[in-house]
Amino acid sequence: MPEPALTIASLIRDPRLQDACARWLAGGRCQLAWVDPASDPLAELERRREEFDAVLLEQGALDPKAYQALSDLGLVLPAVVIGAVSGRVEFHDAEVHLPPDQLEQLSYSLDAAVSRFLRHGLVTASDSSSSSSSASGQTPDTPDRWKLANRLKGRLGFVGVFYKRDPSRFLRNLPELESHELIRSLERTYRDLLLSYFRDPAAANQALESFVNTAFFSDLPITKTVEIHMNLIDGFSKQLKLEGHKNDFLQDYRLALLDVMAHLCEMYRRSIPPDAPLAGLPVEVSGQSSMA
Repeated sequence: MPEPALTIASLIRDPRLQDACARWLAGGRCQLAWVDPASDPLAELERRREEFDAVLLEQGALDPKAYQALSDLGLVLPAVVIGAVSGRVEFHDAEVHLPPDQLEQLSYSLDAAVSRFLRHGLVTASDSSSSSSSASGQTPDTPDRWKLANRLKGRLGFVGVFYKRDPSRFLRNLPELESHELIRSLERTYRDLLLSYFRDPAAANQALESFVNTAFFSDLPITKTVEIHMNLIDGFSKQLKLEGHKNDFLQDYRLALLDVMAHLCEMYRRSIPPDAPLAGLPVEVSGQSSMA
């Protein structure tokens, strides 16, 4: 029996971007429901709050005051923001950012957005007072937020709060063309990471998270991650030589690869449910030992 679809509220103004998002989600477990950001999106989201599980946002589609209004209404949803990786937070700290030239990763970004929301977006019942929430920078709990969390857990499976992945969308199980497109998209993400790594840490962190999220949910082999890094560094090195510049400093970008590996290790560590016997773990959460 197929998993229930997640209904994603799409607040995208550009019709071409909307069509592209719909194409990359077609046939998956996510279904888009368009909400016109130029009308009264807050009223629409409020009216259909029981229907929506997450939100897809075009960067700049809503006024910053609208995001505060959504929070006030208890309409804080898992979010993917489509737009330039700038380091800026649009809606909340658990949102996931994806540039429009990397939409091949959209379904994995939505998985990551739901997972991040469930892991970071809720405070515990013993720590839900407004004062403690304000001090920690988290949004206070409301019955609606607990209801949404329980609905997401029910639709994805409790173990799927952060740990469950869909093997049919693993890189090795994709059709050849789709696999090739996903790798090319990940290369663009990694390039964004390298270009901003030392000059714009906030933007680099968003690019890093985007890469790691897709690498985790697509079961990207570690060897492929290293290959992507080496190919990009090699390309930078050749370009610098052609332009007559030194390229010794490129060695420093090994820090970026180590950063990616550390984040991936942390995601795999969290992918093991507490108290789960290692021998009984399904293959999908057993790490990358079999992926090379």
